[in-house]
Amino acid sequence: MSSHIAALTRSSAVLAAVLVAGSLTPTAVAGPPAADSTPAPLRTNGAAVPALEWAPCELAPGYECATAEVPLSYRDPAGQQIRLAVGKLPAVDQEHKLGTIFYNPGGPGGSGKLAPELTPELHQRFDIVGFDPRGIGESTGLSCFTAPGDGFHYDGTFPVTPEQERVQVDDTARGVERCAQNAGPLLQHTSTANVARDLDLLREAVGEDRLDYYGISYGSHLGTVYANLFPERVGSLAIDAVLDPIEWTTGYRPEEAFDPFTFRIGSYGGAQQALHSFLDACAADERCAFREPGTDLFGKYNAVLDRLLAQPVTITRPDGTPQEITYQVAAISTLGSLYGASASTQLGEFLQQLHELSLPGAAAGPAPVVAVPAAPQDRVGALRTEQGLSVRCNDTSNPGDPWVWSEYARRADEVGRGFGSYWTYWSLACADWPGGSDPDRYTGPWDRETAEPVLVIGNRQGDPATPYEDARKTSELLSDARLLTLDSFGHGARGESACIDGALNAYFTDGALPAEGTVCQPDRGPFDPVP
Repeated sequence: MSSHIAALTRSSAVLAAVLVAGSLTPTAVAGPPAADSTPAPLRTNGAAVPALEWAPCELAPGYECATAEVPLSYRDPAGQQIRLAVGKLPAVDQEHKLGTIFYNPGGPGGSGKLAPELTPELHQRFDIVGFDPRGIGESTGLSCFTAPGDGFHYDGTFPVTPEQERVQVDDTARGVERCAQNAGPLLQHTSTANVARDLDLLREAVGEDRLDYYGISYGSHLGTVYANLFPERVGSLAIDAVLDPIEWTTGYRPEEAFDPFTFRIGSYGGAQQALHSFLDACAADERCAFREPGTDLFGKYNAVLDRLLAQPVTITRPDGTPQEITYQVAAISTLGSLYGASASTQLGEFLQQLHELSLPGAAAGPAPVVAVPAAPQDRVGALRTEQGLSVRCNDTSNPGDPWVWSEYARRADEVGRGFGSYWTYWSLACADWPGGSDPDRYTGPWDRETAEPVLVIGNRQGDPATPYEDARKTSELLSDARLLTLDSFGHGARGESACIDGALNAYFTDGALPAEGTVCQPDRGPFDPVP
């Protein structure tokens, strides 16, 4: 419910239970304990509310920008300060404005300063405020590398041979060592809990009693953390493409804390489900280039990967440059296409071209022009590799031996071929991350009673980054939440269905939740043209 409405129903019992701010680091838990079984977590600890001086953004017409100062460490709220870059898309109808909705685009590592309108109706009546989280983008940035060419050269791919594994482990270790040398004190203060503390100060800075918020992907975890650190301040809080917070941080069982977190969260399983949904849609639609009546399309897809593993092919990109398509490129590009069902036509054409090029005896000649789908890391919009890594590693429990990642990747590949290795190696740097995790990260409990119910949204035909099962489990984990389902595949539901967007409009405007068990249909089929 929006701040202006939700304040009328504030529960004094909840308020009394959670207003006391502690200074203790929460301990890792194997599951959601009772809300009173752990010490009060660190909150904003008396930190000053930043003053926001809004002015037109130089490079973004229609937006206003400001800078906020917040503590580097909330254990020392009056100590060293860092800057947050904040942006606002003002409500069209300022005279009848209903409040402010905060936004996070995910990543972690994505810039959130310039938030989208969410829906035309919400843009009409709400200011929509985004910010670059601490360490990211135009905020006080985390930087590990001082020379061109330094960096995590293997970010965004994965090894398939022992030699490639050695190179990736060694390269990652060198990058982490440079982070330890160059990044400074910010390196261990970028956990989601600290971002949530920043968000609470920003809420107060814009004059809202409750937080209205929409977060997608990693932004869902920020929303979940906020809901449990500041439960009495939750207004309308919607999370889309949802991460299971227990899997992300520690795991449900003590031994899972020694798994790479990117294995725990099971993204490879969601990706495999999305792949099967795409292939089923392809088999049923004559517009799909990869369709072949009477042929098992999953078998055809695996045969393409087999051939590329043995012998890559070369294509010409639309800009005229050549590109070698390896097994890894094919798997990662497929994964990126599964982020939206609307990319199905391009994915079908891409896979069919790889099928034809990789067949034994394929005709020699000039490399054909092929549009290569964007990889997941390109869709995230992360600005610097180390900035996203700092959040991942500061939030999560992981093994300390980088050489065990290959075994987890193999196990994950048994569920989702190629997807398993890609996602598992996404956390390799966390094995050696300087100092381990942020001492002020939040690891639960996850069931604190919120002032208003949280809206949880997921795609039940498969999400290639955040499995639908995570949305379902998180809706049950949170104290009072409602699950809203889109009957499609892809990463995120907003903008894909008038039913979903209508539910968001009702939730933010009136605090109204969809009926339990609501399943929305997408506006378009996978191979329908996009307006």
